[in-house]
Amino acid sequence: MNLILFGPPGVGKGTQAERLRDTYTLHHISTGDILRVAVKEGTKLGVEARRYMDSGGLVPDEVIIGMVAEVLEKDKKEKKGFLLDGFPRTEDQARALDKIFRKLEIKDVVVVSLDAPEPELIARLVKRGKESGRSDDTEETIRYRLKVYHKQTSPVLDYYKQRKKVRAIDGLGKIDEITKRINTAVKEFA
Repeated sequence: MNLILFGPPGVGKGTQAERLRDTYTLHHISTGDILRVAVKEGTKLGVEARRYMDSGGLVPDEVIIGMVAEVLEKDKKEKKGFLLDGFPRTEDQARALDKIFRKLEIKDVVVVSLDAPEPELIARLVKRGKESGRSDDTEETIRYRLKVYHKQTSPVLDYYKQRKKVRAIDGLGKIDEITKRINTAVKEFA
């Protein structure tokens, strides 16, 4: 089983990713984690990424995509399923990811798309900010992140909908209820 977990900030991707990882024994692939590991291990792509990070710049798509390709290739060799979290974030990344899937002959990928109304997302993130002390979870910052999400990332969902790979999940309710909805949708795929 191979999944892409998709949705706006505050919809519960992190919480659900942990549950999916454990339930289906998937390799949880977070691009942030990949970057940190590659930099720490000093891989060729890690060294290149570090140059951008040290200068305060964003790591280019080609570097991130290369790192994701390396991890997916390793998982395929180990016959592990994966759960991509936080990637792809743009249509260009989605197209590049599809090329990787074709090259590695990965065909069984489903997008699990969580969604909830914007006022709920803002309330969740403001609460998280207060509880965790995260300084980036202010209402102003959250609204900006949601605006960026709608402009840059949500078109990725349309890209996948055209390929009939999306399982839409209502992200409202108790965590266990949402998990149950996801599991029902994923079992239809399996």
